[in-house]
Amino acid sequence: MDRIAAGCDIGSLTAKAVILNDGRVLAARIIDVKSRPEEAARSVMDLALADAGLSRETLGCCVGTGYGGKQIPFADEVVSEIACHGRGARWLLPSARTVIDIGGQDCKVVKIDKEGKIVKFITNDKCAAGTGRFLDVMAKLLGVTLGELGELSARAKKPLTFASTCTVWAQAEVIHKLNDGETVEDIGGAINEAMANRVVIMVNTIGAEADVCITGGVSKNVGVVKAMEKLLGLRIKKLRVDPQVVGALGAAIVAQEKLKGGR
Repeated sequence: MDRIAAGCDIGSLTAKAVILNDGRVLAARIIDVKSRPEEAARSVMDLALADAGLSRETLGCCVGTGYGGKQIPFADEVVSEIACHGRGARWLLPSARTVIDIGGQDCKVVKIDKEGKIVKFITNDKCAAGTGRFLDVMAKLLGVTLGELGELSARAKKPLTFASTCTVWAQAEVIHKLNDGETVEDIGGAINEAMANRVVIMVNTIGAEADVCITGGVSKNVGVVKAMEKLLGLRIKKLRVDPQVVGALGAAIVAQEKLKGGR
């Protein structure tokens, strides 16, 4: 077995780790973040290594990324989330040209060329609207899980809209609509639509180019994804791994290249 490469992505809500060997994913893990990023990093990496039947001593190189990437104590280098999501997405889908990463605290849209180089990107890290945090707040207001929130769009019967995508004002609107007797399904559908609209505005700013894929936890919300496909007028490609680990995968790919003497 070649020397083992690993990627560790510490986000605001979840920690992810991927173990890679000779171009093959040996293990991938996702856990909720702990109070300290370094503890989350150790926990998720040890779980991934255990799944692969390995120990931390077997790691040849580990690259960190994410919100708490600089706090990963065993990372040999830290690489930006934008670069890691771009690398991971293209490794999974070589035809990818536009990568939309919707995480817990920010949203990024990255355009890459046929060589996998970043051509242009835009990020929203100043407002919770258009992020996983927005959906988390809305789901709790409706009394549903994040997974259930995505499924509400398919059962919505009456089209509703939100006057604002600001998380604070949207909360007030949800409460108002519930008091007016609107159904949870219709409100949930409107929430997913509002989220999709916010992200598509960012995508259109840099111009979507097929193939398009989504990474990050919000990519699991079927309501948001379908609404985005409708607004963009194109199909969003599915990735062959859990889209939430793509950042960690990209970091592991960079680590693997370093082990082989690449840049």
